[in-house]
Formats: sequence, C-alpha cells, structure tokens
Amino acid sequence: MAFDNTVTVVGNVTRDPELRFTQGGMAVANFGVAWNKKRNDGEDEVSFFDVTCFRQLAENVADSIAKGARVVVYGMISQRSWENQQGERRSKVEIVADDVAPSLKWASAEITRNEFRGGSDGAGRPSGGGARSQSSERTQPQPTYDLDEEPF
Repeated sequence: MAFDNTVTVVGNVTRDPELRFTQGGMAVANFGVAWNKKRNDGEDEVSFFDVTCFRQLAENVADSIAKGARVVVYGMISQRSWENQQGERRSKVEIVADDVAPSLKWASAEITRNEFRGGSDGAGRPSGGGARSQSSERTQPQPTYDLDEEPF
C-alpha cells in the first residue's frame, strides 16, 4: 500500500478489463474509469483514468468487473514516459490499483470469497500474520452466520 501518493477514484468502467500474463506468469489487468463532474454552467466535465492491477487483484477484477459498472479504485498515481516510433516523447499518468471494489451507491453486489493461494496479499506483498501457513489456513473451519439475525 502506498502512503505517499494515494488516490481514490469513483467512476464508471469504460472498457472491460484486459487480463494478460507476464513471461514470469504474473497476472496484469488494465481497464479504464471515467469520472463525471457537473460544472457550474450545467455541463459535464469528464476525466478518464487508465487503471492497472497486478496478481490476484488483476484476476479478480477480470472476473468481476465489466464495462459500465460503477467502481471505487484505490491506488497510487504512476507516470510512465517513452519514445514513440517517430522519436517523440510521450508520457502517461495511470492509477496502479491497490484495491478495486464495486460501488454500492446505486447497485448491490454478491461477494464470493476466493480460496487462499498463499504467499501474497494480491498486490505482491507477503500477507499479514506471518506465523500462519497455507495449510493452517485451509484446516480452520469457516464460520457460519445466520443471515436473519441482527449483526449486533
């Protein structure tokens, strides 16, 4: 998690996530988000953001998010620069996501917990609680909840 240049954007997905894998097997997903803002004159001002996700987050985003969905993206701003084929310098600012979630302001979502795969938190960092191993994660029974009861 980046603490020095974080951003949270709530907007609509502009294109379905594209999932690909690096030569080393790491999942990478890219998608776009648009954020609309009403100006004082009543016109819409639209900002577009490219979002990149890595590892388990990338796979979950590709399985769960589609064009048109309203999402909350939390991550850090990253700028890349390169030279195109004509020798011109180009740059791009994108959001490298630490987390992506459906916005529940105007929709509902069904949450499905994925099986623990061990080793990282989905963003490439070791998962917390280092004393637990993957095998102990699997042997602990999952709690059951009565959905008709009040939570407190």
